[in-house]
Amino acid sequence: MSEIHPTAIVSPEAKLGQNVRIGPFVIIEDDVVIGDGTQIVSSSRIASGARLGSNVHVYHGAVIGTIPQDLKFEGEATLAVIGDNTVIREYATVNRGTRAHGETSIGQGCFLMAYAHVAHDCIIGDNVILANAVNLGGHVEIDEYAIVGGVVPVHQFSKIGTHAMIGGGFRVDRDICPFALMAGTPLRVVSVNAIGLQRRGFDSEAVKIIKSAFKILFFSGLNTTQAVERINSELEATPEIRTILDFLQRSNRGVVK
Repeated sequence: MSEIHPTAIVSPEAKLGQNVRIGPFVIIEDDVVIGDGTQIVSSSRIASGARLGSNVHVYHGAVIGTIPQDLKFEGEATLAVIGDNTVIREYATVNRGTRAHGETSIGQGCFLMAYAHVAHDCIIGDNVILANAVNLGGHVEIDEYAIVGGVVPVHQFSKIGTHAMIGGGFRVDRDICPFALMAGTPLRVVSVNAIGLQRRGFDSEAVKIIKSAFKILFFSGLNTTQAVERINSELEATPEIRTILDFLQRSNRGVVK
């Protein structure tokens, strides 16, 4: 049985799982699927095209699945997909996709803080944290366990690598290397996100080889092509090194140095 407040407006076409809780003044539109145990707090809107997993918690005033803020959008049927156990705090917004990708997707265990905005066709991996008022442009990709600090705008089509951490108040206009700690105006690589990696179980040898790669890539004066050649010739191809090299290969906007 689901618990629906009498002031909520829930379309009979929406599909609700078991033990879903819908708070006062919530609007659930027609083409919506909500998984078991999910809670929608007061005055939120879950628009057509939204797909919420199990045990998602949506707080007051959040809006999920509304149409993209994209002048090329022509009303095509697209999705906004939210993974299990994700928390979406007050007044955060998630637009659905366009025909370019078909959906906006947010992974499992993510945390979107108040006023965060995820634009059309973004792809957010598992366990990502977007702090207060982070604003993602369209087609942004963020890999698992990355953290974006408060009030950070991220330029459309940018990529942020796994386990990267971006300090609050800065601006992302290009791709961010995995495992990087980012700060400064203009934004720059400060160091490896060593504390974050240690907290997530990376051993000292893994952190050491990432630091060696960063020394070559960001602090040697080499361009990216030269740095990649040197990394390949001098460092063991550990999973962490392969993650960095694979990211560099799929980077379209170039990485912030």
